[in-house]
Amino acid sequence: MIDIKLIRENPELVKKNIKKKYQDHKLELVDKVAQLDSESRAVKMQADELRANRNKFSKQIGALMAQGKKDEAEEVKKQVTAQSKTLAELEKKEEEYAEEIKTIMMKIPNIIDDCVPIGKDDSQNVEIERFGEPVVPDFEIPYHTEIMEKLNGIDLDSARKVAGNGFYYLMGDIARLHSAVISYARDFMIDRGFTYCVPPFMIRSNVVTGVMSFDEMESMMYKIEGEDLYLIGTSEHSMIGKFIDTIVKEEDLPKTLTSYSPCFRKEKGAHGIEERGVYRIHQFEKQEMIVVCKPEESRMWFDKLWQNTVDLFRSMDIPVRTLECCSGDLADLKVRSLDVEAWSPRQKKYFEIGSCSNLGDAQARRLKIRVAGKDGKYFAHTLNNTVVAPPRMLIAFLENNLNADGSVRIPKALQPYMGGKTVIK
Repeated sequence: MIDIKLIRENPELVKKNIKKKYQDHKLELVDKVAQLDSESRAVKMQADELRANRNKFSKQIGALMAQGKKDEAEEVKKQVTAQSKTLAELEKKEEEYAEEIKTIMMKIPNIIDDCVPIGKDDSQNVEIERFGEPVVPDFEIPYHTEIMEKLNGIDLDSARKVAGNGFYYLMGDIARLHSAVISYARDFMIDRGFTYCVPPFMIRSNVVTGVMSFDEMESMMYKIEGEDLYLIGTSEHSMIGKFIDTIVKEEDLPKTLTSYSPCFRKEKGAHGIEERGVYRIHQFEKQEMIVVCKPEESRMWFDKLWQNTVDLFRSMDIPVRTLECCSGDLADLKVRSLDVEAWSPRQKKYFEIGSCSNLGDAQARRLKIRVAGKDGKYFAHTLNNTVVAPPRMLIAFLENNLNADGSVRIPKALQPYMGGKTVIK
């Protein structure tokens, strides 16, 4: 959510930003908010005047009563009573205006960074850099679930009977590999100075609307029937929510946290759910990193976060590349986003395994996450990035470490987490 001062002082900048995101249908919202804000401030001015009168009259009544002038005090009380009804009506209008303005403001996208390439959708994202040499072996690489099935590592049929498409049973060494990757990612981030955290896996609606846009909420979140609770789609949601309605001392920043959680997603939309694979599923586990920092440090932390993911994947011998997301591919709260993609030897192309996002002060403004600085209070900046999400990571891992005989190499970094095993047969 942007600062309403931007709409008051520079509405054309806000409209230009909306056009960059190819959301022209939202242009009218800027004018609507400007009009509502003007009317709201006029009502507030009237209400403030009546509130000031009420305070003045209260003192006057007290003084008159102290002097024994009860009749005069009663006359003043009548004036207070007459104005109270008007004030109550104005205060109700104030609340209505505030709620309507907030609802519309939450639909207006955040101002994107100047470095973001302009494009309509993810097909116009821009490759930035490659890390590691992509290799295509001289033997055929099967589909990832076929690799897992040959190693007795996955059972999709049973999962389909129990929960439907988009779920799976991981078994044996593949299940162990899944846990090993999560544990390794946890320790990797702790070694980089991040504090480990296991957060709540359910959050209230005010946290949901604080961390994501309405469109994301509808397409992602599962709601608990009869309760004000949602299953998290990523631990970023509850980790940022941890700071809701708080004032952090400037000297205590940055807050750097790495969190483990299961994740639950509807995965509605064009992509759909694969019956055979584990690329897009309803339930998975993930190691995440989040940062709460001063505004002037968020660009620096953005680069540190995505580099952590690159370094983690390279330590497991997986080639990766980074892509700058274009304007049309950014969710409304994001200032900037960079995807990390892993090499798929089977497909002979890269695919997304994580996304790093700078949200500026959008989440902090919604959740009232403020910083107490020497010159007063201001909103913090929040960032998040995937350390590793094993289902997709397992695809990249198996394809890049597969041997011709169907066995899978275990890179040195993971061997301690696999009981010293060097290969899965």
